[in-house]
Amino acid sequence: MESEISPHLAPLLEQTLQQLTDPTFSGRLRKVYVAGARAISRLSDLDLVRYETRIEETGADLSLWEEMAPVIRDTVLDVNALLHVMREQFPPGEPRLGSHPQAATATAVIQESVLQMASGVTQLGEAMRNPAVMGDRWNLLAEVQSFRTRFRSQVGSMIYESITSFADLHRKDVVPGHDGELRAALALRSTLADLLRVISGRLDKVREAEPEDVQWNAQQLQGELDTFGKTAAYKALRAQDKRRLVEQRSVVGRLVTSPTPSRAELLMVCQELRDFVAGLGEVSQRAILQQHDRELMAGCGVRLEQAAQLMRSQPEAAAHAFVEAAAGAQALYGRVPELDLFLRRTRKLQAGSLSLTELRTSVETLRQLLSGLPLK
Repeated sequence: MESEISPHLAPLLEQTLQQLTDPTFSGRLRKVYVAGARAISRLSDLDLVRYETRIEETGADLSLWEEMAPVIRDTVLDVNALLHVMREQFPPGEPRLGSHPQAATATAVIQESVLQMASGVTQLGEAMRNPAVMGDRWNLLAEVQSFRTRFRSQVGSMIYESITSFADLHRKDVVPGHDGELRAALALRSTLADLLRVISGRLDKVREAEPEDVQWNAQQLQGELDTFGKTAAYKALRAQDKRRLVEQRSVVGRLVTSPTPSRAELLMVCQELRDFVAGLGEVSQRAILQQHDRELMAGCGVRLEQAAQLMRSQPEAAAHAFVEAAAGAQALYGRVPELDLFLRRTRKLQAGSLSLTELRTSVETLRQLLSGLPLK
């Protein structure tokens, strides 16, 4: 029932609905969007960490299934609740053509989304009967996580694609949960960049370690992995990626307790961890980050251009423009190591601390770093 803590729609989404000339059609859309926002919210609050294990396991025992069964049940119920509203407001047989092409387009989007989402529910049911999924803890967690993530994306696309039949809007202004998803993706990217830097540094230390220092380095690596495991970024990782880290952490733990740990084995673990974490940097290819980065780089570019133009006539104003550009660029941390190094150096930069020469060099350096970022 909509009286049950109905989530608020984004202001621009609500405004667009109010401006539609057909109040009846607008009301039908609103009911679907409210139900969609509720579904996104309910499918975003699952923390799978409680179902994970800190040791390597091959089976999904009965206790895990008993714990996960309510999660899977509620997931399906949440999806079906939205599908019910969508079918009720936009029945499958409703004509899509007529004198209002925009309404026809929105109707088509919603009806096709129903088919897509219903197919996803069927696929989840099939996965739950697959021995390869049910017989492995991590495969089960990955399947549930993947479905919930995919469904949230489908709901967001349904809302965005249907409402943009009537107005030119940005996804971030209408899709429920967009800001939270973006913050999580940015935190994941920046934290992974720091983890890669830490592990790379540990790898260098292990290469130079004397035999008596191997165990100490293993202890340090264990602590570094444990610290990452307590971050929000770890929670945001895919289950199968967490599995790799848990397995590697298990190897490190064994080296920590060994009376004569092997430097070669620790070196191999560090190298594998470094390569694995470097691969996780592909998070920047997510559509939500690609759009964010393009807009942010454009804004930073404007600030840098202002700084360059004001440098001779108003150096103080130029310095402030540069500091604003550098502060904004912090949200790009994790893209490439060269930019990360520059951003770490400028995190606490004050406009008044820059000489004209330093300002000129800094503006040009940041401009070159930004222009060299690959964007698809």
